[in-house]
Amino acid sequence: MNTFAGSAVVRTWMLFVIVLAMAASLAAQSPAATPTPEPAKPRDRACQGSFLKNIACDQKAIWMSPAKLESSDAGWLVPLGLGTAGLIATDRRSAGSLDNNRTRLAVSRDISYAGSTYSLGTIVAATYLIGRGTSNAHLRETGKLAAEALIDAAIVDFAFKEITQRPRPLEDRGRGRFFTGGNSHPSGHSAAAWSVATVFACQYEDNPLFHYGAYAAAGAVGISRFTARKHFLSDILIGSALGYGVGRYVCHMGKVRNGDDTVGEHPHSRFLPSNVGGRFDKGTREYGVGLTWSF
Repeated sequence: MNTFAGSAVVRTWMLFVIVLAMAASLAAQSPAATPTPEPAKPRDRACQGSFLKNIACDQKAIWMSPAKLESSDAGWLVPLGLGTAGLIATDRRSAGSLDNNRTRLAVSRDISYAGSTYSLGTIVAATYLIGRGTSNAHLRETGKLAAEALIDAAIVDFAFKEITQRPRPLEDRGRGRFFTGGNSHPSGHSAAAWSVATVFACQYEDNPLFHYGAYAAAGAVGISRFTARKHFLSDILIGSALGYGVGRYVCHMGKVRNGDDTVGEHPHSRFLPSNVGGRFDKGTREYGVGLTWSF
């Protein structure tokens, strides 16, 4: 192995250790609900601000999370790391086993579209607006937290894409090498879908159909990115792990900001509308929606 190839391998594994550590630490910081919630710690209170301040606080916690790993995190960090290593070793073969079947590619493209930032952003915005328009505080909070998680995941995904520089399966002869120019790793669709799905599942954990349905939908998006020949399997696994970790963390912080596991009122962000109203004119058959901001 030459010096360049050797250094690339070292950098690749260092990155995976950091990424997996981030996912494990973020998920570990969102423990299951207990009968007597613990009081918010000083660093938790620092994240209680406007929407943009919360995102800035999230980013600091996300990038610092590997330093907070504990020995108990090895229970799922090690299996995840071994699974990732196995997928990387077989990425070229698994991706090369797929042909360009038009039907499969078309179906995969349609499914993966649901995991795009635009589609998820629309779903998140609709959730928030419907919750505010119907005075449903829990639904409104779910939309807000999902938006926060979606933005957090997008920032982390973009950063790692710029660092890893991995071509997609149909590029660079499908070799899947890192640091050669590309934006395949990790899968942005998987990270986005899992971040939003995890928030929804966390917010509605008492509803099994909705809870597991959200995860199933996110999983389908990830698989579709492989069958569409847009990503390697390891890209999808890392993207999914990141999205899950970010979603769990954001949902947990949302509950901390409200004092316990019951979602309630909290300071409203000036960047989000304070009131949503609808209008329908029978004479002209026109529909309208009014948004009001309070400053």
